[in-house]
Amino acid sequence: MIKLLLILSIIGLHLINAQELKPWAAALQNLTEQEKEVIVNKGTERPYTGKYLNNKEEGVYTCKVCDAPLYQSADKFNSNCGWPSFDDEIKGAIKHKKDADGYRMEILCANCNAHLGHVFKGEGMTAKNTRHCVNSISLNFKKKETKKEELKRAYFAGGCFWGVEYHLESIKGVKDAISGYMGGKMKNPTYQEVIRKNTAHLETVEVVYDPNVLSYETLAKAFFEIHDPTQTNGQGPDIGSQYLSAIFVKNDEEKATIQKLVKILESKGLKVATKIIEAKEEVFYKAEDYHQDYYEHKGSKPYCHAYQKRF
Repeated sequence: MIKLLLILSIIGLHLINAQELKPWAAALQNLTEQEKEVIVNKGTERPYTGKYLNNKEEGVYTCKVCDAPLYQSADKFNSNCGWPSFDDEIKGAIKHKKDADGYRMEILCANCNAHLGHVFKGEGMTAKNTRHCVNSISLNFKKKETKKEELKRAYFAGGCFWGVEYHLESIKGVKDAISGYMGGKMKNPTYQEVIRKNTAHLETVEVVYDPNVLSYETLAKAFFEIHDPTQTNGQGPDIGSQYLSAIFVKNDEEKATIQKLVKILESKGLKVATKIIEAKEEVFYKAEDYHQDYYEHKGSKPYCHAYQKRF
């Protein structure tokens, strides 16, 4: 009996120690069937469906199972592949292992071996020439706390808001770019009303940015460089009053900045058609959800907006 109790005691201590070594083990039991299929059985979630595909917030991506930090948001980029992509990992966080298919390189959490996805090199998508293709379902995200009062908003209309949003949200310091309507008197307009009725609204993008990282002037310069500020009847092939070029300024400082930039462009021979609209009381109306991050969801690039250096 004493021997039996001793053996059971040893087994009990072993189980306790094992649990101490792997405190995340219980989390495996709480995974959904879909999570188990990817994380445990090394499956893949469907492209363009992942929770973090279009996430642009600052923070750290951690392992769904053990919560170990894996990727910094600064290393995330848009690869148009359908899954979150990173061109670097937190040092020591990722394990690389030859995939069962014999040619791909699997990536796993170095702490708990949770399946994350695959890593590809030599594609030339970023300067680091690396793409970690990661399943959103394998990740958690811890947002960096930023005081709301530190962020500012700017409003630009330059043709179809899909393209303006696409280019401006890629600028470092931009937290979000939102497609919507501004400049008219109709409250809560719909897309069909804006394009078919005389609402006076322009397709406008609200840019939420961190002034500690990005100045209003730098943002405005980028706007002048991603569309044609000389076109008077729309933008590219999109013709109509809702597609006119305009900047809604919220204060005298913004107005002075835009006036300075317009003078620079005019000194270079450009006949600027962009309207400067004082909008201290103007209301921005967010467009329908299907307009947001349109090109990222579609997996393509703008057809009527392209970068051209002007400053």
